[in-house]
Amino acid sequence: MVFRLNPFKFPDFSQKKIVDGHMDRLDTRGVSRREFLALASAGVVAATTASMGFPSVAVAAPNGKLAYLSFNVNEYNVQTSKSFEAASQAFGVPYTFLDGQNDGQRQVNQFEEQTVTRANGVVLNLADGSSLRRIATLADQNKLFFGHFWNTLPWFTPFDASQYYTLYAVPEEFSAHRAITAELLRAVTDTFGGGNIIAVTGSDGYVSDIARSRGRDAAFADFPKTRLVDKLPGKWNREDGLKATDDLLTRNPNVVGIVAQNDDIAQGVLASLRAHGLTPGKDVLVAAADGTTEGVKSIISGAQLSTSANSPAYAAALFTARIYDVTHGWQPRAAERMLNWQSLILTKKNADIYWKRFVDNDGVAPFDYRRLSRVAHPSDWDPQAHVYPLDIEKEWTGIAKPAGYSLPKAYEEARQNGEAERLRQEFADHYKIKFDGPSPNAHV
Repeated sequence: MVFRLNPFKFPDFSQKKIVDGHMDRLDTRGVSRREFLALASAGVVAATTASMGFPSVAVAAPNGKLAYLSFNVNEYNVQTSKSFEAASQAFGVPYTFLDGQNDGQRQVNQFEEQTVTRANGVVLNLADGSSLRRIATLADQNKLFFGHFWNTLPWFTPFDASQYYTLYAVPEEFSAHRAITAELLRAVTDTFGGGNIIAVTGSDGYVSDIARSRGRDAAFADFPKTRLVDKLPGKWNREDGLKATDDLLTRNPNVVGIVAQNDDIAQGVLASLRAHGLTPGKDVLVAAADGTTEGVKSIISGAQLSTSANSPAYAAALFTARIYDVTHGWQPRAAERMLNWQSLILTKKNADIYWKRFVDNDGVAPFDYRRLSRVAHPSDWDPQAHVYPLDIEKEWTGIAKPAGYSLPKAYEEARQNGEAERLRQEFADHYKIKFDGPSPNAHV
C-alpha cells in the first residue's frame, strides 16, 4: 500500500492557535511563526507528521548561520574555513569563522556567543578536548546542533551528551600516518640504506597526535634498518615546527628522514633543513599529513615525499551537510553519529590529480556539497569519500579509559544488531563520486 499525504487534510496554519500548538509540540529553537511557516521542506512536513502521531523532530530557524570554531588559524584551518564558506553558500546558509587562539576557554565563550546570536549549527576543531563536556551541556540547554572533529576528549562521545552533539568524525589516523611513514622509511632504505629518523609531533596529549604517533611508530617494524632517534612537539604550526627541527638537528647530526605530524609543521621542517644547509628531498626526506596547499606544492616540487591527504575541504563538506540535515528534521541512526573517512596517501605519483581538484582548481568546487545531504538528495546522496562507522576502542587505543567506563549502550546495540555493518555497506553503495578522481563539477 502506498501512503500519500492529502493536502486537504493538512492543519489550517492560517490560524494562530493551530500554529502555536504545533510549535509547542516541536522543538523549535528560536523560530518565529513567520519562520515556522517558511520551513517548506522541514517545518510543514514536520508539523504534518507530528499531527499524524509520528515522533517530533528538531527544527531550527532557517536564518541562523553556521559557525566554524577553530583552535587556531594555521593553513589547514584557513583552507577548511574557505571550504565551509563555499559549502554554506551551496546550502544557502550564512557562515562565520572564529579563531580560538589555542585557548579552550575562549572557544567555550565563543560557543556560548553562538547560542545568543542564534546560530543554526556549530562545527568545532577544539584547542582543548576537556572543554567538550561544557560545550555539549550548552548545546543541549540551548538546543543548538554541533559537530566536532580532530582534538577531542577521549571516551566522551555524542552518546554521552544529547542529540545536539550530532557527529564526531575524523580520518582514520593510525593507518594513514603509518602509511606515509612507510613511504618515508622505504625511500630512506632505498636511497641511504637506512638511517636515523626524527619526528616533529603536534601537541602532547592531543588525541590526533597520539593516534598519528602510534601509526608512525608501527611503521618501523617493517624497516629494520631505520631508527626513530628523537622527537619534539611542533604544536601544529610552522614556526614551532621550525624551532623543534632546529633543536633536533643540533642534537642529531646524522638525520636522513623526518616525520612531521602535519603539513604546517612540515613547512617549518623544510625551512629549518635549508637553514642548516641541507636540501629537502635530497639530503633529508620528509613525510607529513593533511594535504594542505603548501604540502602538495612541496610534494610536487620534490621537497616533501608524502602526506596523508585528508583534504580540508572534505571536513567542511561532511559537517555542513550534517548540520543542514539535522536542522531540517533528519535524524541520524546511532552508527551515523561517529564516523571515519579514509585519507588519500599522496606522493609525487598522484599529487597532480589532487592538485587539480583540491588546490589549483580555477574556482571549481571539489565536491558536490549538496549531494552529501540526506535532505537535499534523499535517494542519491553521496558521501564522496570512503566513510564508515568509527570503532571507539580502535580510535582511542593506548588512552586509558575512565574508571568504570563502559561503551555507550546505543553504540553497542548498533554493532551487535548489524546496524553498523549495514551502514558501512550503505555508505559504500552510495559512494559514486570518488575522492581520488576529478571534481564532480569539472564539466560545468
